[in-house]
Amino acid sequence: MDPIPVGKLPAELLQSLLDRYVPSDPRVIVGPGIGQDAAVIDMGDRYLVAKTDPITFATDQIGWYAVNINANDVACCGARPRWFLATLLLPDGQTTAELAESIFGQLSEACRQLGVALCGGHTEIAYDLSRPIVVGQMLGEVAPDRYLTTAGARVGDVLILTKGIAVEGTAIMAREKRPELGDVLSAGELDRCARLLREPGISVVREAQLAQEAGGVHALHDPTEGGLATGLWELAQAAGVGVVLDRDRVPLLEACQRLCDHLGLDPLGLIASGALLIAAEAECGPTIIKRLESAGVTAAIIGRVVPPEEGCQMRLADGSLQPLPRFPRDEITRLFG
Repeated sequence: MDPIPVGKLPAELLQSLLDRYVPSDPRVIVGPGIGQDAAVIDMGDRYLVAKTDPITFATDQIGWYAVNINANDVACCGARPRWFLATLLLPDGQTTAELAESIFGQLSEACRQLGVALCGGHTEIAYDLSRPIVVGQMLGEVAPDRYLTTAGARVGDVLILTKGIAVEGTAIMAREKRPELGDVLSAGELDRCARLLREPGISVVREAQLAQEAGGVHALHDPTEGGLATGLWELAQAAGVGVVLDRDRVPLLEACQRLCDHLGLDPLGLIASGALLIAAEAECGPTIIKRLESAGVTAAIIGRVVPPEEGCQMRLADGSLQPLPRFPRDEITRLFG
């Protein structure tokens, strides 16, 4: 058998594994599935929302990153992130007390900003690692009548995107490939790109709360690995619907486009944490955007949810439709392969 390339397991393989090896439990309201952001477990008077995600791309902000990435998916279920656990795998022969303290400091800062308690985890210096890896686990809670899932998108909904793409991918390119990008962006532009992790930041917890407050939201999704295109495919599969993306309406960071052009990457498939994908009643779309923008969060309607037989499509500037692109692995992995 050929080895599977870097990135997520192929969706068909993952679904086959879930179908064969994951038992059912009546208290699991939302279990593992393609496009589902987190598990939801019935705890009686409230639902527990549980999420785990690793940070494997090289980054000097790995601890801070791990907290925010996991908090995003909990928030996309309508829940408040509350408790965080972290497994730190550190490289043999490279780990110092300063490195460990730096990561702990980042974890602590990020948890404090979100009002989350760092409540447990594990640390280990592991053989044959070339860089630190942090596996985060975030727990949150939500009232039973308030939780959301990616499967909630409905035909007729508008699709709203906050901030733009790709906040995370642009920051990673600027941080990890800076020596190669001096002919593309100025030093000041690269500095600003590197700061995107915090300005405007990769957290979508606040905008998830704002969108819910505005009303009419049926689903929230955090497009991460595989970019906006993969996030739309995941939403469509989870909800059993089709989607049409209006390509020209997608807010695209100008620096992102320039970097992608230089590196030969497609921004639609570039890791996209920092943007929130919202499926909402069409008549509520303008109200949601107004609520977000009044709080300083840019947002735009980028498409709509259509019947499943229409599939996943992308509308070009001339009005023509073509299949929404699929990315078997995130575009950013091409820089580290």
